[in-house]
Amino acid sequence: QLHLVESGGGAVQAGGSLRLSCASPGRSFSGYAMGWFRQAPGKEREFVSAISWSGITANTDSVKGRFTISRGNADETLYLQINSLKPEDTAVYYCAAKFAGGLESDYYTTESTYEYWGRGTQVTVSS
Repeated sequence: QLHLVESGGGAVQAGGSLRLSCASPGRSFSGYAMGWFRQAPGKEREFVSAISWSGITANTDSVKGRFTISRGNADETLYLQINSLKPEDTAVYYCAAKFAGGLESDYYTTESTYEYWGRGTQVTVSS
């Protein structure tokens, strides 16, 4: 069982960058498909980026070219590199995991697919 903990959020000006991290202390993400979601004030949680166990990635259109999801060495950390931040990126960002078993190339963009969730990290972008 995973206990996901996000970190790296903060307050930045538009155009700035952040790197979000997600880890489950003492556990590896090997065998898990991972994802990042976000929830802006007054809005529903939405898909941002996903990565399969083998490293295949997908991003929602609004972040393509600006956000990069990656898996760290030893598969113990998930990252989301966020560049060229915009005020509309302001949200709580959540890490999620789903055990993929042998489906090493599958990634998931639907919130209900994921089995484990972190509590989120706040990203605030000022204009």
